[in-house]
Amino acid sequence: MGSVAGVRQALTVILPVRLPAAPGWQEGPLPFELGHHRTDVATRQTYFTQAAGRALYGTPDRPCRWHRIADVTHGPLRLHGMELLHIATAQDHQHALAVLHFTVEGPVLLDVLRAIGRRESAELDPLTGPIAPEALLDGIAEARTTAAPFAAAHAYTVAFLTPGPAHTAVLRGEDALPATADRWLWSLASRSNEADFPTPPEQLRDQTAHAVRISADWSALVLRHGAAFLGHRPDRGDGDFYDFAALHVRSVYLDAMLLGIAQRDHIDELTDGLSAVFDGPGLGRRVAALELDIAGFRSTYWRQHLTAHGPANELLVAYQDQYRLPERFQDILAEAADYARLVQTQDGQQVAGALGVLTILGLPLGTALSILQVLGDEKPGHLLIALGAAFAATAMAFATRYGRLVLASLRGWSGRRD
Repeated sequence: MGSVAGVRQALTVILPVRLPAAPGWQEGPLPFELGHHRTDVATRQTYFTQAAGRALYGTPDRPCRWHRIADVTHGPLRLHGMELLHIATAQDHQHALAVLHFTVEGPVLLDVLRAIGRRESAELDPLTGPIAPEALLDGIAEARTTAAPFAAAHAYTVAFLTPGPAHTAVLRGEDALPATADRWLWSLASRSNEADFPTPPEQLRDQTAHAVRISADWSALVLRHGAAFLGHRPDRGDGDFYDFAALHVRSVYLDAMLLGIAQRDHIDELTDGLSAVFDGPGLGRRVAALELDIAGFRSTYWRQHLTAHGPANELLVAYQDQYRLPERFQDILAEAADYARLVQTQDGQQVAGALGVLTILGLPLGTALSILQVLGDEKPGHLLIALGAAFAATAMAFATRYGRLVLASLRGWSGRRD
């Protein structure tokens, strides 16, 4: 398909960036229009649940999404607009995603995707010159390098292609899709051709088993570093159903992918935090902070149900499956619970040790003073003898097995907590 030019060829590039401050852009996602339909915040909020909407668009008091309309052409790419989504993590309050919306002219969509994916035999990166992220976001946000601690150190791409009447390799017949349709879908989502990733025919079915059949007219495939939407009947141009399909790809379906990326970045950070929980002093304090971070992530970003409409949910679940996010989050919850029980055990040891010390110190002294009180003896010399005997008994008690256990528990707890 490297020589194929679709009737429509749209490309969205998602980049991780650092956002020091709110940009001076319009609040909300980039609105696309089709007739009287406009994909602004108000429209998208009717599609998503309120919780998902807050994570994706923020609130009037605390916005987290901004956009800027643009019209820049460089080579085969034409930039239509940019977005910024602030998804701060506990350790990086400036973490954000930049979204660049392009259309692609000519039979180069796969070539552009391969170049963005840095395939060995691909052309140079097309995101250069006036459409380079550094130029577009200069003074607004800073693109992350490959040394960033997040998995999204490189761009995530969302491609959309519709066929013409001559593209029989992807057109649905009377009963089913040809096998080449899923091969095209795989190429667009994986940003690779047969030279980059020779796919055994017997494995193609497994690789595309989780393709989302949005309808008989088009399908989607979500992979780790890219997603693709591909039409299965000829696109008749303006006024065709694909007008709405393109609108959905660049709005609500894109938003489902953005939420999945935000979930992955937060889970990556939580995993790193748990792996370093025993580094340095203050175990209880670090575990409490991690539990707070987990609760904040769970309340804000962890969603598996976005809407009553099916495709957006399926796309999010498909992305989560690529990174095993549900399983990883369950592991995080279980590991955090284990560490919390460990801290509780250490707290119990401290209480038990303190009670043991009070018992060893107080019992001989209390016994000696009680005997003097019963005998009515108030002589200072006898009092000093009683105190000396009490201290001697205390020292002997600390030398017993019980006393050594009390001291060992206090020393062990102090060493772990300090």
